[in-house]
Amino acid sequence: MYKGSTVGVVVPAHNEEGFIGEVIDSLPEYVDQVFVIDDCSTDGTWTEIKEYVDAEVNQAGVTGDSAEQIAVADGAGTTVSESQTFLDKRIVPVRHQTNGGRGAAIQTGYDLALMSGMDAVAVLDGDGQMDPNILNEILDPVVEGEADYAKGNRLISRRHCTQMSNWRFFGNALLTFLTKIASGHWKMRDPQNGYTAISATALEQLSLNDLFNDYGFLNDMLIHLDANGMTVQDVPMEAFYGDESSGIRYSSFVPKLSLLLLRGCVWRLHEKYLSRTESE
Repeated sequence: MYKGSTVGVVVPAHNEEGFIGEVIDSLPEYVDQVFVIDDCSTDGTWTEIKEYVDAEVNQAGVTGDSAEQIAVADGAGTTVSESQTFLDKRIVPVRHQTNGGRGAAIQTGYDLALMSGMDAVAVLDGDGQMDPNILNEILDPVVEGEADYAKGNRLISRRHCTQMSNWRFFGNALLTFLTKIASGHWKMRDPQNGYTAISATALEQLSLNDLFNDYGFLNDMLIHLDANGMTVQDVPMEAFYGDESSGIRYSSFVPKLSLLLLRGCVWRLHEKYLSRTESE
């Protein structure tokens, strides 16, 4: 528990062998539950997760193995039944049978966190590129009631993005401009930053199944937050990169995402203004 709020952390992972165990192990003790979602990895990610769960079970002196602790979602983003006893565990591992993308993995984690009654839910990727030591800073705006959704911002100053390549910086700056227009969050920067936290109250108001499943999930989330009148706060952070490389290729990602943002902008304006006018 952190500042009187129960905290869940969603850890989406796809082909993160060699990283995922260290990420889980690095999470602060105040985290109440960790929802590790393997999005149908083709390497040893799932094996590493099971080994970590077995070690946790043995350390706690509980009989049985990881098979008793693990739930398998039939498809990417599929909600697991509330009858699953694994929700009583601190480490909750789930494996997608099909690859649905980062967004689908986060949606599964969000669903599980709501089932478990978490007050605030953070997302920390399984690739080791997010510093767990600043998790409290990401959570603070949410648990203190200052914002419905908080996210990291590596673009607040040049000092904060010293490890970011010029090409990555340019792509991120461009996507910031486009996402501001589409989402209406004019003070927001660094929309591709996946280090986030959201209140359970806000999550319950969103239609998670309507969100984009792949890397555009973060941008689509900002659009839906504004359409529902929810507030977003940026948290300054330094760019933090380990040995893992980014899965985003901006040369192909920007054109694809631009179309998503255009559609999202039209939908947001209709939902926020036209729908309300029509209903009055």
